[in-house]
Amino acid sequence: MRLHPLRLLPALAWLALGACSDTGRETAHSAQHDTHADAHDAHVDGHGARAEAEHERGPHGGRLLRDGDFALEVTIHESGVPPEFRLYAYQRDQPLPAQAVEARIELRRLEGTLDRFSFVPVGEALVGQGVVSEPHSFDVRVEARTQGHEYLWSYPSHEGRTRIDAAVAQASGVVTDSAGPALIRERVYAMGTVGIDPNRLARVRARFPGIVREVHAGLGDSVSRGATLALVESNDSLRSYPLVAPSSGVITLRNTNVGDVAGSEALFEITDLSEVWVDLHVFGADLERVQAGQTVLLKSTVGADRVEAVLDRILPIAAANSQSAIAQVRLANVEGRWRPGLAVSADIVVAEHSVPLAVRVSGLQRFRDFTVVYAQVGETYEVRTLELGRRDPEFVEVLGGIAPGSRYVSAQSFLIRADIEKSGASHDH
Repeated sequence: MRLHPLRLLPALAWLALGACSDTGRETAHSAQHDTHADAHDAHVDGHGARAEAEHERGPHGGRLLRDGDFALEVTIHESGVPPEFRLYAYQRDQPLPAQAVEARIELRRLEGTLDRFSFVPVGEALVGQGVVSEPHSFDVRVEARTQGHEYLWSYPSHEGRTRIDAAVAQASGVVTDSAGPALIRERVYAMGTVGIDPNRLARVRARFPGIVREVHAGLGDSVSRGATLALVESNDSLRSYPLVAPSSGVITLRNTNVGDVAGSEALFEITDLSEVWVDLHVFGADLERVQAGQTVLLKSTVGADRVEAVLDRILPIAAANSQSAIAQVRLANVEGRWRPGLAVSADIVVAEHSVPLAVRVSGLQRFRDFTVVYAQVGETYEVRTLELGRRDPEFVEVLGGIAPGSRYVSAQSFLIRADIEKSGASHDH
C-alpha cells in the first residue's frame, strides 16, 4: 500500500527532534500527533525570541531526514515505556524493512556529555537501545547505512533552554549554587511565646513599714546590684533606710511613689532579661517525636530575628485550655531582642539525615509534569528534571537528574522559567 504524500509542515526549529509519539497515534493522519509535534519543535534563540523554520515530517509525526532517495524518520516513543528512539526508513517514499538499515544516534548535551544509541529492528521500526533521559535537549548526530550507502545528519533539538546575558542575570538577582551534600532536618512545627525566667526575677520589699521619701528607679530602668531604688522612713525609728537592688536587671514593676506607705507588698520587681524562656506548644502525635536536647530553630513573628537553640525540657503537665504540652527552650538574650510576651514560631529538629546530593528548595520549579531546577552553563540555562527524596524547608535530597557539582539557579529561578515559557521553549510531552 502506498503511503500518502509526505508533507512539509511549518515548525518551530528549536525542538526540531520530532514528536514524542504514543501507541495508537502513530498514523499519517493523526491530528493529535501533529499538534504534539508542533509543540515539541518550539525554539528559543540566544535572546529568548522565537525563531521560525520549516522541516519535513514523516508519517509517524517525527522529523524526516532526507538524503537523495533515502529518508529516515526520527521519533521518541514514550507511551507505556521509558522514552526511546524509534526510527522508520524510506526509499523513494516507500517503507524500507527495518532489517535493511543500520543506524546510530549521538546526543551532545549542554555540558558536553555524549549519549550514544544503537538500534535493533522490532517490527517496522528500529528501536533505540537505551532511555532518552530528560530533558530532551541536545545536539543530534544521526548516522545510517543501507544498501552499501552511508548517511549523516546533524541538527539542534533544544527544549527548556534559554540564554541570559550575565549582566542581566546579575541585575535581576539570579543566584546560583552547586548541587552537593546537605543535611536534611526533619522538623516539628510549633508556636509559642517568650517568657521571663522565674529564677531571674527579684521582688524588692521594705524591711520595715514606713513612708516612702524618695524613689530613684523607674519602670524600664536598668539597675546594677546594690543600687539604691528608694528611701523609706521607718515608722518605728523615724530614720530613713535605702531599698537596694539585690541583683542586676531591668525594673519590670514599680509599685510605689513618694509619700506612699510601704508595707509587705513588693515595691519593685527586677528581672534579669539576659536569658529568657520560650514556651512552645506541642500537640498530639508530634509530642512523641519531641524530646529534650533536640535542636530548635526559633523565629520571631514580628521581625527578622532567628536563632538556633536547644530544647531544655518538656513540662510534665499539659495546658488544659489547649491540650498541648509545653516544651521549654532557654534562650540567651544579651541584646534584649527577645522580649517577654513576644510570639515566636519554631521548628524542632526531630531527625537529621546527611545526603550526598541535594539542591535548595528555593530553586525548584515546575516544567511540564516534572519538578526541575535550571542548570547554568556559562550564560545558558536549561531544565534538569529531578527525582527527589527527603526534604526540609531549606534543602531537598536529589536521587537523580543532576550531576554533583552542577551549578543551578537557587534564587529567582522563576525568572528563568518565565523566560522559557514566554519564548515557547516548553511543550506538552
